[in-house]
Amino acid sequence: MIRRTVLIGLLAAAAFPAVAQDLPDLDGREVVIAVENAYPPLQYVSPSTGQAQGWEYDAMAEIAERLNFEPVYQNTSWDAMIPAVANGEYDMGMTGITIREDRAEVVDFSAPYMRSEMRMIVRADEDRFDDAEGFAEDEDLLIGAQPGTTPFYVGIYEVLDGDEQNPRMRQFETFGAAVQALRVGDVDLALSDSTAAQGYVSASDGGLKIVGEPLGAEDFGFIFPPDSELVAPMNQAIAALREDGTLDALNTKWFVETELGQ
Repeated sequence: MIRRTVLIGLLAAAAFPAVAQDLPDLDGREVVIAVENAYPPLQYVSPSTGQAQGWEYDAMAEIAERLNFEPVYQNTSWDAMIPAVANGEYDMGMTGITIREDRAEVVDFSAPYMRSEMRMIVRADEDRFDDAEGFAEDEDLLIGAQPGTTPFYVGIYEVLDGDEQNPRMRQFETFGAAVQALRVGDVDLALSDSTAAQGYVSASDGGLKIVGEPLGAEDFGFIFPPDSELVAPMNQAIAALREDGTLDALNTKWFVETELGQ
């Protein structure tokens, strides 16, 4: 779970902790990274600047500096990302990807860089239900999700009845489209890990809220083609960022300071 309670001094930190680490040197090589830019606050396009930004971009910039490589980002869809990385079309992929056994059969995962929990996002004026059981009991209510994602499977197996063809599950090409459908009333619930859920709620100008208890925990990892030589140095870098407090600083920047409007 993302640590949301941090030292006051960390909130005021101007830079990430500088701690010497003995890490591999990738000699300035380019690393082509597949991104989706549809998963705030992990990665998204800023409405004000038009530039891609987010937790993962900051983390990767820090990792790239420490390992001495040049990240080259290429945008792709969620549906295409895992197969493309598995086929070696990209050196790696990142977009809040849950570490799962079925995915690990086709790509290699890094060590987890974040743990999150699945949360229920509803419109701010929703009063017909406030937990998964209440939602399931009202057959008129609909869920929106992106097929093949953790929210889709949690919605089917932990909220609904386990039938992947259940008509109460409405499928969308992107998570953002599902959230937009929620906002305009085409569906009544969207599920997301707590990182993206908080990001969408914070950006909704009071239009959305989170209800109910967490429905489960998940670990996020970067993905690589099978047997990639990048996995080991990436894992070393993730461990270094966790040890010296950089991951906590990123969590503060993107989940605490953003929430506080700083």
